[in-house]
Amino acid sequence: MGTREALAKKIAWISVISNIILTLGKMIIGWYGHSDAVFADGIHSAADVFASVIVLLVIKIANKPADKEHPYGHGKAEVIVSGIVGILLFLVSIYLVFEGITGFFKEVESPSLLAMWVAVFSYVAKVVLYRSSMNVAKQNNSKAIEAIAFDHKADIVASLAAAIGVLMSIIGERFSIHLLQYGDKVASIFVAYLIFKIAKEMLTEAFDILLERNINNETIQEYIAIINEFSDVRRIDRIRARELGHYILVDLRISIDHFKTIKEGHDLARSIKVKLMEQHDNIEEVLIHLNPYFPD
Repeated sequence: MGTREALAKKIAWISVISNIILTLGKMIIGWYGHSDAVFADGIHSAADVFASVIVLLVIKIANKPADKEHPYGHGKAEVIVSGIVGILLFLVSIYLVFEGITGFFKEVESPSLLAMWVAVFSYVAKVVLYRSSMNVAKQNNSKAIEAIAFDHKADIVASLAAAIGVLMSIIGERFSIHLLQYGDKVASIFVAYLIFKIAKEMLTEAFDILLERNINNETIQEYIAIINEFSDVRRIDRIRARELGHYILVDLRISIDHFKTIKEGHDLARSIKVKLMEQHDNIEEVLIHLNPYFPD
């Protein structure tokens, strides 16, 4: 097993175990502690468990090398997982909004103080999990691990909002401030909004990659700067690059003097490819087409 795959599996397993613990804690305490916000946060953690299990199942596929049937590799498997997680989070957000709104039409029952402390504990745990997961995702350029990190990110603010909502409800009951008693309901809707926002970001990125949208212009300009270092390149006719999960494929058309030999053109193309891949280690392949250049 490669280092990248082993790290991804380690992060996914940590996510599964931690989310199972948080799910049980938040849902049980949220239910018996009469906190819609904490219970909603527990549902989101349950979704995280499902998402992490999916990642574990797909990591091995995404890291398989290119073969005859899949000449561009299997990197998009990670993107598909990211999209599935995004859809899952979107559905969870819709459910939480429904539960939060209907809660305004029911008798208000103040949540327990224990529910708030569970939300605070979840907040601290998710901050640690998010930072560690995102660092590993960036180091290994893994969309699958990044999807897990984004799940943790959604939980960070969600758990904090749940804790504040519970606290407001408790204060509202003890000081007979009726409006504050709905703090827990408002927090549950806010949690839903945060989850929806993360889902939207993940789905947008997944669709962009699956539809093979060109990578960001800043990175393209970095590629162009490297190519222009070669004096034999007379003109860059076209450059485009697409992301396939954790790696990038670059398509390049350049013009060189028409009198250059095939070998000279081949050697130049190889030198460009090597330099691009040396300076950008997430480039998996560079396809270069040579055009003849005729001075005006």
